[in-house]
Amino acid sequence: MNRLEKDLKERLKHKPILLMTHLILGYPSFEVNREVIRHMAENGVDCIELQIPFSEPIADGPVILKAGQESLKNGTTVENCLRFGEAMAAAWPQVHFLFMSYYNILYQYGERAFLERCRDIGFCGNIIADLPPEEGASYIASSRELGLSPIPFFTPTSTTARLQEMGQHGEGFVYCVARRGVTGKHTEIDASISAYLARCRQATSLPLAVGFGISSRADVRQLTGKAEMAVIGTATIKLVDAEGAAAVGPYITRLLQD
Repeated sequence: MNRLEKDLKERLKHKPILLMTHLILGYPSFEVNREVIRHMAENGVDCIELQIPFSEPIADGPVILKAGQESLKNGTTVENCLRFGEAMAAAWPQVHFLFMSYYNILYQYGERAFLERCRDIGFCGNIIADLPPEEGASYIASSRELGLSPIPFFTPTSTTARLQEMGQHGEGFVYCVARRGVTGKHTEIDASISAYLARCRQATSLPLAVGFGISSRADVRQLTGKAEMAVIGTATIKLVDAEGAAAVGPYITRLLQD
């Protein structure tokens, strides 16, 4: 059991469910990112995935796609993101920070160099949306060697055998994609989701984090007991666009209310 998995399971002794949030680095600015993260950290978020913008984000819906495009237009670079991530990990040590992106970012930077940099700045792992284990052997091996968690994806269309195989390649937790398609559209936590998460539970002993379309306290409540962590992404970006960074703290508090 690596350090991320161990810590998440320790937190679950005191919380019914954990929370991971998501933001696009450089959108609408790094200054706003900094304020949003402060509100998230101060209000009990356990993990934050910082998305490095990429020109062809195949898993992302229109809100995140637009945010990433705006960030790139504003001149955001990978180096900007790494330096910002380092500052955030130092400022909020109680939060587990991960980068989320696509493999081309690692490939262009240099896979090993990128992972070493993640280790050096205090990150706990990465979520790479387009890298199946069959093509990511060196990424997985280097991540483990460096003490980083390579987070695997489970999807509703995967067979039980495939879920078990994916789980064996991951560490820290598993990102369970709640439904087909891209991010953003609301997901109903119904019987089919419950059955899917039961299959996920049988496939791995890693904590399950459920994302894609999770946005309300009702969603989080329905996931409690079925998964260890809820993932909030598009909803926070839309909230900041509409009401500003200060709205994030009360929103996170509501999500975690008993």
